[in-house]
Amino acid sequence: MTQVWISALGLCGATIIGAFLGFLVKELPHKWNDTLLGYCAGIMLAASTLGLIVPAFDLCPPSGWWMIVVGVMVGALFLNLLDFVTPHLHHITGLDPEQHANNSTINHILLFVMAIALHKLPEGIAAGVSMSDTSEPSWSVSFGIALQNIPEGMVIIAPLLLAGVSQARTLAISFVIGMLEIIGVWIGFGLGTASQSFLPAMLGFAGGAMLYIISDEMIPETHAHGYQKQATYALLLGFMTLLLFEKIFE
Repeated sequence: MTQVWISALGLCGATIIGAFLGFLVKELPHKWNDTLLGYCAGIMLAASTLGLIVPAFDLCPPSGWWMIVVGVMVGALFLNLLDFVTPHLHHITGLDPEQHANNSTINHILLFVMAIALHKLPEGIAAGVSMSDTSEPSWSVSFGIALQNIPEGMVIIAPLLLAGVSQARTLAISFVIGMLEIIGVWIGFGLGTASQSFLPAMLGFAGGAMLYIISDEMIPETHAHGYQKQATYALLLGFMTLLLFEKIFE
């Protein structure tokens, strides 16, 4: 249980640290923002494959490969469906509803922040599932997600402030986003320990959710401002960072 709490609080704490850094930095140039996100995408790519999908194949017999494939696809579909389930954004920000109706820029900013918030729960579930094998918990997934949570926490601050959201409400939103991962970790841990026979499928589900985030949100964002080359090399560096972390601590 202690290991699960360390994982949960580490993920939440990394998001909050990033939020506080965001208040200090205020606005990160697109070049550095895209490079950081590319690095994070590489870390998450390694975590989803080496920390979730590959161990899933190791846990099941060769004839059970289909469970993992189905799990990966269902995990991606789950994130796809979450994209359509968004609350009324003006209730979250405290801004006048008419500002949202008449300002597409504000809506774009808030939808980007909401996209980050939506995948925090599946990220937590991914970390929780990876910790459910108590004989050999995988720290690489928690480490990878926590590392990418810091710049993610930073990049949500400036857009919210520019949209007119108060500093206090912006900080509160960051705390709520961080808390989603604590909830997700315990959900994932509970699901993984409830039935070890379904653990490979759950690992595949978590890996598919993370791969969806990387492909649908992170990589397109890093390629949208003309700095795709830096972002691509940063992704490779992020992938190798977690690979080396795995080799050092295996």
